Amino acid sequence: MTASPHIRFPAEWEPQSGVQLTWPHADTDWREILGEVIPCFVALAREIARRERLLIVCPDVDDVRRQLGDGANLANVRFCAAETDDTWARDHAPLSVFEDGKPCVYDFTFNGWGMKFAASRDNQITRRLVERHAFQPQVAYRNMLHRVLEGGSLESDGQGTLLTTEACLLSPNRNDHFGKDELDAEYRQLFGASRILWVRNGYLAGDDTDSHIDTLARFCSADTLAYVACDDPADEHYGALQAMEAELRAFRTAGGAPYRLIPLPMADAAYEADGHRLPATYANFLIVNGAVLMPTYGSAKDALAAERLQRAFPGREIVGLDCAPLIRQHGSLHCVTMQYPEGVLN
Repeated sequence: MTASPHIRFPAEWEPQSGVQLTWPHADTDWREILGEVIPCFVALAREIARRERLLIVCPDVDDVRRQLGDGANLANVRFCAAETDDTWARDHAPLSVFEDGKPCVYDFTFNGWGMKFAASRDNQITRRLVERHAFQPQVAYRNMLHRVLEGGSLESDGQGTLLTTEACLLSPNRNDHFGKDELDAEYRQLFGASRILWVRNGYLAGDDTDSHIDTLARFCSADTLAYVACDDPADEHYGALQAMEAELRAFRTAGGAPYRLIPLPMADAAYEADGHRLPATYANFLIVNGAVLMPTYGSAKDALAAERLQRAFPGREIVGLDCAPLIRQHGSLHCVTMQYPEGVLN
């Protein structure tokens, strides 16, 4: 199976019509710390709505309106009332492609990262959005529910190269009846890709996603990769992240040149009350129109991460947002968002 020349999977830095958030509430895993996580979502929502449309999926629209308060540009906010299991829009929202230049959304199955968590309501959100006309009339809907795929597991340079990890895409309870070669061929066809760069190494302790690429390494342009670097031999991640860095150095652009690599600092170790490490990462940033929204963790390393990302995105504002509450449920800023390219959101 070869790549389809008529399909293109856009890069995140391309112009966007908006971003989706799926809002936390008392029936999600956030119930014990709602008072901490809602201000995080409000701050994120306000930054997005300053720059582009924001689509909020939630069971109680009036409650979320109150939480947003007067500081949000509500003229840029759209709501879709729907029952939800959780808040990880990156993985239950659709993926957007262009077919012959026209926008299309792919609705893959989300099964709670390999059936680890309940996901039946989240898995229906995309169909709710279609039914309620959240997308523009020209947007085609493609039912891909025969495949399990999460948005956090794929990075695109918009020019035919995908970046992913073997640990996630080849993990049990997703598509384990397919081998790497079969999945490689299918995803190249579905996303119009000429090649997939498979990362074999790298992980974050406490990560439930089986090493989503958006926690480890990200395209910043067609020739630039930002990645989590670990220089401390005493850190448990040292060996795996050093091996990942070597892989990234060996990768070549479609034109045959080495990638420009931007090392992001390994975030300070953070722990749950029971002593388990949390997956804090600076790689989990979101590119929006004119800016990059970057997770911060109340650490001296926040400033260094911002400086490194500014090198990767010299024409964009780098905006830090406190995501310490998000990592307590084992995700961060990119994980709770999904961007839509121009021409998709209504």
